Amino acid sequence: MSFSTPKSFFRRGARDAIPFILVAGPFGMLFGVFATEAGLDLLQTMTFSATVFAGAAQLTALQLMTEQVPTLIVLISALAVNLRVAMYSASLTPYLGQATLPQRILAAYLTVDQSYALSIIRFETDRSMSLPERMAYFIGTSAPIVPTWFGATYLGAVLGNRVPESMGLDFALPIAFLAMIGPMLRTPAHMVAAGVSCVVALMAAGIPYNLGLIVAGLAGMIAGAQAEYLIEKRKAAV
Repeated sequence: MSFSTPKSFFRRGARDAIPFILVAGPFGMLFGVFATEAGLDLLQTMTFSATVFAGAAQLTALQLMTEQVPTLIVLISALAVNLRVAMYSASLTPYLGQATLPQRILAAYLTVDQSYALSIIRFETDRSMSLPERMAYFIGTSAPIVPTWFGATYLGAVLGNRVPESMGLDFALPIAFLAMIGPMLRTPAHMVAAGVSCVVALMAAGIPYNLGLIVAGLAGMIAGAQAEYLIEKRKAAV
């Protein structure tokens, strides 16, 4: 089916993102519950969620705050966990980098795992999209996620400890990443990067303040880049 206007691509992005509501809802609710248990009031919880808007980084910072870790370490750890977003931005720059400054600011705020995963696959498979169409699709992928995230955070903060552990809300994070990573493992280099990062993450799990994730991410990027280089070199030699 052909989409000829930015509005059409916005709707397509929103439709593609609908399944992620099943993850964003429980994940947002989980953060709201944890924030309440940590002593944050409703305003603080919602402000935290609106200004950071990065689930994994929010949970990391919240956990460290409850452990009375120094503020500088909390900030560094949260930024480290969210370092992947810098890689997302670099990957999206060839497709969205020529947008206006207000559009780039909005895109930067909305760059999360779901919007990136959906958009980069769409942009790479449909090279005929114009800049307005790409921007519309990217923003569209956030249309169902943003209200779900804030609404679920609010609900979790209001309910607080009344949410039973049997609901298993903590399933949302690993399920989200598995759903996003799977379709992106399209080449041997991608698989090498994912495999190395998983192994290193397990080996580095004991490093304090979740810094093992950064070590794993860097190891995965280096391994993936090296694998791609060797594959291309072998192709050229044939």
